[in-house]
Amino acid sequence: MPMKKNPNDQSGGDETRPEYDLRGGVRGKYYERYKQGTNVVLLEPDLANVFRDSATVNEALRQYLAEHGTPPAVRKRAG
Repeated sequence: MPMKKNPNDQSGGDETRPEYDLRGGVRGKYYERYKQGTNVVLLEPDLANVFRDSATVNEALRQYLAEHGTPPAVRKRAG
């Protein structure tokens, strides 16, 4: 579904907005960090309401592990 045009837009649509100007960017700035990998976990909305930042999640997981021990390693499936 195409976006509706803003009737208040006076730019004519030919120019890029100043906030989209990437001329000052640094190519590959985060490349080394990206190569190290990432560990992103998405929380369901009900959990995200309780665990609002990574510090709270980490604290809860450490408490869980202290009480229940380290879970067995998960074997990767072939395929």
